[in-house]
Amino acid sequence: MFSEPGEQCDAIAKVVIGAAIEVHRVLGPGFLESVYEEALAHEFGLRGIAFERQAPVAVNYKGHPVGEGRLDLLVGGVLIVELKAVDQLAPIHHAQLLSYLKATGLSLGLLINFKVPVLKRGIKRVVLGKVDD
Repeated sequence: MFSEPGEQCDAIAKVVIGAAIEVHRVLGPGFLESVYEEALAHEFGLRGIAFERQAPVAVNYKGHPVGEGRLDLLVGGVLIVELKAVDQLAPIHHAQLLSYLKATGLSLGLLINFKVPVLKRGIKRVVLGKVDD
């Protein structure tokens, strides 16, 4: 079961993708995730995009708190953005984002891998219960 995100969330995702493409265009591939996170945060600021870095997310097991995760970026309170700088996205990266979506109750996340020649190939749109290429 999944629910498609609303128009507002999709619009935010498009703006985020545009900002990520600009960061990749300027920096290119080859840096650590933290560099891209810093650059993307700066680009969001330039574009007036509301976001939170390293947002905490409570992890519960059968109603009992068992720990905390950290989202790379929470944009507009509705979109999770997880950044990677790896040779290839692995199933565990998708699983991590899905876990964050479940824990927060949000429906849409972007998995962005900056270690690619063309950023479009490094972006995965992940909807809770569904993955799009």
